[in-house]
Amino acid sequence: MLYKRFIKRPLDFCLSLLAIIVLSPVFLVLVLMIRTKLGSPVIFKQQRPGLNERIFTLYKFRTMTDQRDDKGALLPDDKRLTRFGNLLRSTSLDELPELLNVLKGDMAVIGPRPLLVQYLPLYNESQKRRHQVRPGLSGLAQVNGRNAISWEEKFNLDIEYVDTVSFVGDWKIIFLTLKKVFKREGINANASTTMELFQGTKRKD
Repeated sequence: MLYKRFIKRPLDFCLSLLAIIVLSPVFLVLVLMIRTKLGSPVIFKQQRPGLNERIFTLYKFRTMTDQRDDKGALLPDDKRLTRFGNLLRSTSLDELPELLNVLKGDMAVIGPRPLLVQYLPLYNESQKRRHQVRPGLSGLAQVNGRNAISWEEKFNLDIEYVDTVSFVGDWKIIFLTLKKVFKREGINANASTTMELFQGTKRKD
Protein backbone atom coordinates (compact mmCIF):
# COMPACT_ATOMS: atom_id res chain seq x y z
CA MET A 1 0.00 0.00 0.00
CA LEU A 2 1.33 3.42 -1.04
CA TYR A 3 0.42 5.21 2.19
CA LYS A 4 1.83 2.52 4.48
CA ARG A 5 5.10 2.12 2.57
CA PHE A 6 5.96 5.65 1.45
CA ILE A 7 3.80 8.31 3.13
CA LYS A 8 3.09 7.26 6.72
CA ARG A 9 6.65 7.55 8.08
CA PRO A 10 7.47 10.99 6.54
CA LEU A 11 4.08 12.27 7.71
CA ASP A 12 4.74 10.95 11.24
CA PHE A 13 8.11 12.72 11.27
CA CYS A 14 6.57 16.04 10.22
CA LEU A 15 3.66 15.78 12.66
CA SER A 16 5.88 14.87 15.62
CA LEU A 17 8.38 17.65 14.84
CA LEU A 18 5.57 20.21 14.55
CA ALA A 19 3.98 18.98 17.79
CA ILE A 20 7.28 19.20 19.69
CA ILE A 21 7.83 22.77 18.50
CA VAL A 22 4.28 23.91 19.28
CA LEU A 23 4.17 22.14 22.64
CA SER A 24 7.68 23.13 23.78
CA PRO A 25 6.31 25.60 26.39
CA VAL A 26 4.13 22.80 27.79
CA PHE A 27 7.17 20.50 27.92
CA LEU A 28 9.13 23.12 29.87
CA VAL A 29 6.35 23.72 32.41
CA LEU A 30 5.82 19.98 32.93
CA VAL A 31 9.54 19.36 33.41
CA LEU A 32 9.70 22.02 36.12
CA MET A 33 6.54 20.77 37.86
CA ILE A 34 7.58 17.11 37.78
CA ARG A 35 11.05 17.95 39.07
CA THR A 36 9.47 19.90 41.94
CA LYS A 37 6.66 17.50 42.85
CA LEU A 38 8.09 14.08 42.01
CA GLY A 39 11.84 14.58 41.87
CA SER A 40 14.29 13.36 39.27
CA PRO A 41 14.76 11.89 36.80
CA VAL A 42 11.89 13.67 35.09
CA ILE A 43 11.81 11.20 32.20
CA PHE A 44 10.81 7.58 32.76
CA LYS A 45 12.59 5.19 30.38
CA GLN A 46 11.62 1.61 29.64
CA GLN A 47 12.51 -0.98 27.02
CA ARG A 48 9.64 -1.86 24.67
CA PRO A 49 9.37 -3.97 21.49
CA GLY A 50 8.66 -2.10 18.28
CA LEU A 51 8.56 -2.86 14.57
CA ASN A 52 9.54 -6.51 13.94
CA GLU A 53 9.97 -6.88 17.74
CA ARG A 54 13.06 -4.64 17.72
CA ILE A 55 13.64 -3.33 21.25
CA PHE A 56 13.78 0.44 21.75
CA THR A 57 13.76 2.84 24.71
CA LEU A 58 10.36 4.41 25.37
CA TYR A 59 10.24 7.91 26.91
CA LYS A 60 7.48 9.12 29.23
CA PHE A 61 7.16 11.72 31.99
CA ARG A 62 7.37 10.09 35.39
CA THR A 63 4.11 9.89 37.33
CA MET A 64 5.16 8.10 40.53
CA THR A 65 7.44 8.77 43.45
CA ASP A 66 10.27 6.51 44.61
CA GLN A 67 8.70 5.76 48.01
CA ARG A 68 9.96 2.51 49.54
CA ASP A 69 9.07 0.34 52.52
CA ASP A 70 11.26 -0.38 55.54
CA LYS A 71 13.11 -3.09 53.59
CA GLY A 72 13.95 -0.76 50.72
CA ALA A 73 11.45 -2.22 48.25
CA LEU A 74 9.32 0.11 46.15
CA LEU A 75 5.77 0.54 47.40
CA PRO A 76 2.89 -0.66 45.17
CA ASP A 77 2.01 1.59 42.23
CA ASP A 78 -1.17 2.88 43.86
CA LYS A 79 0.85 4.06 46.85
CA ARG A 80 3.40 5.90 44.73
CA LEU A 81 0.98 7.49 42.29
CA THR A 82 0.28 11.03 43.52
CA ARG A 83 -2.67 13.23 42.65
CA PHE A 84 -0.40 15.16 40.30
CA GLY A 85 0.83 11.93 38.70
CA ASN A 86 -2.73 10.76 38.24
CA LEU A 87 -3.55 14.06 36.55
CA LEU A 88 -0.69 13.53 34.11
CA ARG A 89 -2.00 10.07 33.27
CA SER A 90 -5.67 11.02 33.00
CA THR A 91 -4.80 13.80 30.55
CA SER A 92 -2.16 11.67 28.74
CA LEU A 93 0.38 14.44 29.33
CA ASP A 94 2.80 11.80 30.64
CA GLU A 95 3.02 10.41 27.09
CA LEU A 96 4.18 13.63 25.43
CA PRO A 97 7.89 12.57 25.42
CA GLU A 98 6.90 9.70 23.12
CA LEU A 99 6.84 12.33 20.39
CA LEU A 100 10.64 11.97 20.51
CA ASN A 101 10.21 8.26 19.83
CA VAL A 102 8.09 9.11 16.79
CA LEU A 103 10.67 11.62 15.59
CA LYS A 104 13.43 8.99 15.89
CA GLY A 105 11.41 6.38 14.02
CA ASP A 106 10.85 4.02 16.96
CA MET A 107 7.13 4.75 16.91
CA ALA A 108 4.36 6.13 14.72
CA VAL A 109 1.62 8.59 15.56
CA ILE A 110 -0.95 5.82 15.10
CA GLY A 111 -0.37 2.10 15.63
CA PRO A 112 -0.69 -0.62 18.30
CA ARG A 113 0.57 0.65 21.67
CA PRO A 114 4.07 -0.61 22.60
CA LEU A 115 3.73 -3.14 25.41
CA LEU A 116 6.19 -4.77 27.82
CA VAL A 117 9.10 -6.87 26.54
CA GLN A 118 8.07 -9.64 28.95
CA TYR A 119 4.90 -10.20 26.91
CA LEU A 120 6.74 -11.28 23.75
CA PRO A 121 6.83 -15.03 24.60
CA LEU A 122 3.13 -14.96 25.58
CA TYR A 123 1.68 -13.90 22.24
CA ASN A 124 0.02 -16.41 19.95
CA GLU A 125 0.79 -16.29 16.21
CA SER A 126 -2.04 -13.87 15.50
CA GLN A 127 -1.13 -11.49 18.33
CA LYS A 128 2.52 -11.38 17.18
CA ARG A 129 1.36 -9.66 14.01
CA ARG A 130 0.87 -6.43 15.98
CA HIS A 131 4.63 -5.95 15.49
CA GLN A 132 4.34 -5.82 11.70
CA VAL A 133 3.87 -2.04 12.01
CA ARG A 134 5.48 0.59 14.23
CA PRO A 135 3.81 1.01 17.63
CA GLY A 136 1.84 4.22 18.03
CA LEU A 137 1.08 7.05 20.41
CA SER A 138 -2.53 5.97 20.00
CA GLY A 139 -4.31 3.23 18.10
CA LEU A 140 -7.56 1.52 17.27
CA ALA A 141 -7.68 -0.16 20.68
CA GLN A 142 -7.17 3.16 22.47
CA VAL A 143 -10.23 4.75 20.84
CA ASN A 144 -12.34 1.64 21.45
CA GLY A 145 -11.99 1.24 25.19
CA ARG A 146 -8.29 1.54 26.02
CA ASN A 147 -7.81 -0.01 29.49
CA ALA A 148 -11.53 -0.71 29.85
CA ILE A 149 -11.47 -3.67 27.42
CA SER A 150 -9.84 -7.10 27.71
CA TRP A 151 -6.40 -7.96 26.40
CA GLU A 152 -7.92 -10.22 23.73
CA GLU A 153 -10.17 -7.41 22.52
CA LYS A 154 -7.16 -5.09 22.38
CA PHE A 155 -5.12 -7.53 20.33
CA ASN A 156 -8.01 -8.15 17.93
CA LEU A 157 -8.23 -4.41 17.32
CA ASP A 158 -4.44 -4.20 16.89
CA ILE A 159 -4.52 -6.86 14.18
CA GLU A 160 -7.50 -5.18 12.54
CA TYR A 161 -5.41 -2.01 12.35
CA VAL A 162 -2.41 -3.86 10.87
CA ASP A 163 -4.66 -5.23 8.13
CA THR A 164 -6.39 -1.92 7.34
CA VAL A 165 -3.75 0.84 7.67
CA SER A 166 -4.89 3.88 5.72
CA PHE A 167 -4.50 7.67 5.63
CA VAL A 168 -8.20 8.24 6.35
CA GLY A 169 -8.20 5.61 9.11
CA ASP A 170 -5.19 7.18 10.84
CA TRP A 171 -6.73 10.66 10.87
CA LYS A 172 -10.00 9.27 12.15
CA ILE A 173 -8.12 7.68 15.08
CA ILE A 174 -6.23 10.93 15.72
CA PHE A 175 -9.47 12.92 16.05
CA LEU A 176 -11.12 10.23 18.19
CA THR A 177 -8.02 10.16 20.42
CA LEU A 178 -8.19 13.91 21.00
CA LYS A 179 -11.86 13.59 21.87
CA LYS A 180 -11.20 10.81 24.39
CA VAL A 181 -8.25 12.63 25.95
CA PHE A 182 -10.44 15.69 26.59
CA LYS A 183 -13.13 13.41 28.07
CA ARG A 184 -10.53 11.33 29.97
CA GLU A 185 -12.20 8.09 28.92
CA GLY A 186 -10.81 4.58 29.47
CA ILE A 187 -7.76 5.62 31.46
CA ASN A 188 -7.84 2.92 34.12
CA ALA A 189 -9.13 -0.64 34.12
CA ASN A 190 -11.79 -1.21 36.79
CA ALA A 191 -10.53 1.81 38.73
CA SER A 192 -7.09 0.23 39.23
CA THR A 193 -3.92 2.27 38.79
CA THR A 194 -2.69 0.40 35.74
CA MET A 195 -3.94 -2.29 33.37
CA GLU A 196 -3.51 -5.79 34.80
CA LEU A 197 -0.55 -7.72 33.44
CA PHE A 198 -1.07 -9.87 30.36
CA GLN A 199 -0.78 -13.56 31.31
CA GLY A 200 -1.21 -15.05 27.85
CA THR A 201 -4.36 -16.05 26.00
CA LYS A 202 -6.00 -19.16 27.38
CA ARG A 203 -6.60 -21.86 24.79
CA LYS A 204 -10.15 -23.06 24.27
CA ASP A 205 -10.59 -26.84 24.39
